[in-house]
Amino acid sequence: MLAVVASYYGLFAVMGGSTQALLIESGVIVAFLVAVVLGFKRSLWIVAVALVAHGLFDLVHGHFIANPGVPAWWPWFCMAYDVTAGGWLAWLLRETRTAS
Repeated sequence: MLAVVASYYGLFAVMGGSTQALLIESGVIVAFLVAVVLGFKRSLWIVAVALVAHGLFDLVHGHFIANPGVPAWWPWFCMAYDVTAGGWLAWLLRETRTAS
Protein backbone atom coordinates (compact mmCIF):
# COMPACT_ATOMS: atom_id res chain seq x y z
CA MET A 1 0.00 0.00 0.00
CA LEU A 2 2.81 2.42 0.88
CA ALA A 3 4.61 1.65 -2.38
CA VAL A 4 1.47 2.46 -4.34
CA VAL A 5 0.59 5.72 -2.59
CA ALA A 6 4.17 6.92 -2.88
CA SER A 7 4.18 6.28 -6.63
CA TYR A 8 1.16 8.46 -7.40
CA TYR A 9 3.22 11.64 -7.37
CA GLY A 10 5.39 10.12 -10.12
CA LEU A 11 2.24 9.41 -12.12
CA PHE A 12 1.09 12.99 -11.61
CA ALA A 13 4.47 14.27 -12.84
CA VAL A 14 4.08 12.21 -16.02
CA MET A 15 0.50 13.43 -16.45
CA GLY A 16 1.69 17.02 -15.95
CA GLY A 17 4.50 16.56 -18.48
CA SER A 18 7.22 17.63 -16.06
CA THR A 19 10.50 15.72 -16.36
CA GLN A 20 12.02 17.77 -13.53
CA ALA A 21 9.14 16.90 -11.19
CA LEU A 22 9.40 13.23 -12.21
CA LEU A 23 13.11 13.15 -11.33
CA ILE A 24 12.52 14.73 -7.92
CA GLU A 25 9.45 12.59 -7.22
CA SER A 26 11.44 9.47 -8.17
CA GLY A 27 13.91 10.21 -5.38
CA VAL A 28 11.07 10.51 -2.89
CA ILE A 29 9.47 7.32 -4.22
CA VAL A 30 12.75 5.43 -3.75
CA ALA A 31 12.97 6.63 -0.14
CA PHE A 32 9.50 5.27 0.61
CA LEU A 33 10.27 2.01 -1.25
CA VAL A 34 13.29 1.58 1.02
CA ALA A 35 10.93 1.99 3.99
CA VAL A 36 8.66 -0.69 2.49
CA VAL A 37 11.51 -3.18 2.09
CA LEU A 38 12.95 -2.45 5.55
CA GLY A 39 9.49 -2.68 7.05
CA PHE A 40 8.81 -6.11 5.63
CA LYS A 41 12.27 -7.41 6.46
CA ARG A 42 12.54 -5.97 9.98
CA SER A 43 9.32 -4.60 11.40
CA LEU A 44 5.95 -3.54 10.04
CA TRP A 45 6.16 -0.63 12.47
CA ILE A 46 8.48 1.00 9.92
CA VAL A 47 5.69 0.80 7.34
CA ALA A 48 3.13 2.22 9.77
CA VAL A 49 5.38 5.16 10.62
CA ALA A 50 6.28 5.71 6.95
CA LEU A 51 2.58 5.80 6.00
CA VAL A 52 1.92 8.50 8.56
CA ALA A 53 5.09 10.32 7.43
CA HIS A 54 3.88 10.19 3.83
CA GLY A 55 0.59 11.69 4.97
CA LEU A 56 2.40 14.55 6.68
CA PHE A 57 4.60 14.94 3.61
CA ASP A 58 1.42 15.38 1.54
CA LEU A 59 0.65 18.53 3.51
CA VAL A 60 3.96 20.20 2.59
CA HIS A 61 4.65 18.53 -0.76
CA GLY A 62 3.56 21.49 -2.85
CA HIS A 63 5.90 23.83 -0.98
CA PHE A 64 8.95 21.78 -1.95
CA ILE A 65 8.14 20.11 -5.27
CA ALA A 66 6.41 21.87 -8.17
CA ASN A 67 4.39 19.10 -9.80
CA PRO A 68 1.82 20.45 -12.29
CA GLY A 69 -0.06 17.14 -12.52
CA VAL A 70 -1.14 16.97 -8.87
CA PRO A 71 -4.89 17.64 -8.54
CA ALA A 72 -5.69 20.42 -6.06
CA TRP A 73 -7.67 18.06 -3.82
CA TRP A 74 -5.08 15.26 -3.81
CA PRO A 75 -2.74 16.30 -0.95
CA TRP A 76 -5.56 16.47 1.63
CA PHE A 77 -7.20 13.29 0.38
CA CYS A 78 -3.92 11.36 0.36
CA MET A 79 -2.96 12.75 3.78
CA ALA A 80 -6.26 11.57 5.26
CA TYR A 81 -5.86 8.13 3.72
CA ASP A 82 -2.19 7.71 4.67
CA VAL A 83 -2.60 8.81 8.27
CA THR A 84 -5.69 6.62 8.68
CA ALA A 85 -3.97 3.59 7.10
CA GLY A 86 -0.80 4.12 9.14
CA GLY A 87 -2.80 4.49 12.34
CA TRP A 88 -4.87 1.40 11.54
CA LEU A 89 -1.73 -0.65 10.84
CA ALA A 90 -0.19 0.57 14.11
CA TRP A 91 -3.36 -0.38 15.98
CA LEU A 92 -3.33 -3.85 14.39
CA LEU A 93 0.33 -4.34 15.24
CA ARG A 94 -0.27 -3.25 18.83
CA GLU A 95 -3.33 -5.49 19.21
CA THR A 96 -1.49 -8.47 17.73
CA ARG A 97 1.40 -7.91 20.13
CA THR A 98 -0.96 -7.56 23.09
CA ALA A 99 -2.83 -10.74 22.15
CA SER A 100 0.38 -12.76 21.97
